[in-house]
Amino acid sequence: MVRSVPKHSFSKPIIILLAFVALLGISLTRDFRSASSSAYVSFATTWGRDKYHIISPNVSSDYPKKFENVGGNNTDRYPERALARTYADLPAPELKWEQMPSAPVPRLDGYSVQIKNLLYVFAGYANLDHVHSHVDVYSFSTNTWTESFEIPADMANSHLGVATDGRYIYIVTGQYGPQCRGPTANTFVLDTDTRKWESLPPLPAPRYAPATQLWKGRLHVMGGSKENRHTPGIDHWSLAVANGKALEKQWRREVPIPRGGPHRACVVVDDRLYVIGGQEGDFMAKPGSPIFKCSRRFEVVYGDVYMLDETMKWKGLPSMPKPDSHIECSWVVVNNSIVIVGGTTEKHPVTKRMILVGEVFQFNLNTLTWSVIGKMPYRAKTTQAGFWDGWLYFTSGQRDRGPDNPQPRKVVGDMWRTKLRLLH
Repeated sequence: MVRSVPKHSFSKPIIILLAFVALLGISLTRDFRSASSSAYVSFATTWGRDKYHIISPNVSSDYPKKFENVGGNNTDRYPERALARTYADLPAPELKWEQMPSAPVPRLDGYSVQIKNLLYVFAGYANLDHVHSHVDVYSFSTNTWTESFEIPADMANSHLGVATDGRYIYIVTGQYGPQCRGPTANTFVLDTDTRKWESLPPLPAPRYAPATQLWKGRLHVMGGSKENRHTPGIDHWSLAVANGKALEKQWRREVPIPRGGPHRACVVVDDRLYVIGGQEGDFMAKPGSPIFKCSRRFEVVYGDVYMLDETMKWKGLPSMPKPDSHIECSWVVVNNSIVIVGGTTEKHPVTKRMILVGEVFQFNLNTLTWSVIGKMPYRAKTTQAGFWDGWLYFTSGQRDRGPDNPQPRKVVGDMWRTKLRLLH
């Protein structure tokens, strides 16, 4: 026998209790959303606020009062950033940017080298399904893109290692093809006087975006991601080179880098080698995908700084003001300082979305201190930076979705410059 429930069996106190529980649930949900929106701000305040300071750059008084959009309309100023609180851009002084002629093609994960007044910009993605196989050259003297020429057919298209001695440009390993295809160990050298390419001994193992630099007569290649594109490598190899030729048949194993991973700046100043920023982990090819479609994986972005000197021992130096990656060619050396433009930082802790960097950082090598010296016209990663005649330039990369949204969106070929005179 099944017992039926009377129609009016719920008492008035129970109804009141249920209503109270519902109201409490709504209140807790609202508080959780509020806490989530402030989580990133709380997290970001731990990013070495005591390790850097803000510097107003010494800008020439004859700088144009308007931003000149070459080939387009002039605007009175670039839009202010109405930032959502969760995105935590660091406080930074405004810089006056002037837009220059855009690159012939938009370019993500391209690589660049400056030799005197010329900026050589290599390969990169047009989008995830298409990669470039050529070099574009920009003249800082005339502020024009002067020429393009092809790269070798079996050279990587992205995630390269690059270095120069002032004439020869060395191109090491990297990813061959679009999406998240596999790496190649092939190594090349370009004679910028003749525009001729030659092959060098391949790297002992393929790597994605390793830190690469010429130092003490040897081509050094460190870190990067291993063959699966995700696992950080700590290997460090070097090869003796001179005048575009390899002086050895095999790479020599060197002291491993303390922390592995790709997308770092690697700079030599005053006979010391510096490796700055980077990340552990990266996108991987989706299993079974015939086009090696990129699939997101967990990444950790960091702001670590390491120095290698004549003792061949790594030394940790003060970290960046905040974690920063995708800065392989986003740096220049000015007045014994390393200046870094843009990049990517830690993912948003709630949405897990990538967050781009819009600050310009200075690392003073005299004092070993970091400063935030300005803002970019927008946030961007994998920028190609140069410095000429007092002007700081950057071009290309992937920019943000707008002043209030630092997530990556459009791949661009824009070129910008700002007058920069650093204080010692």
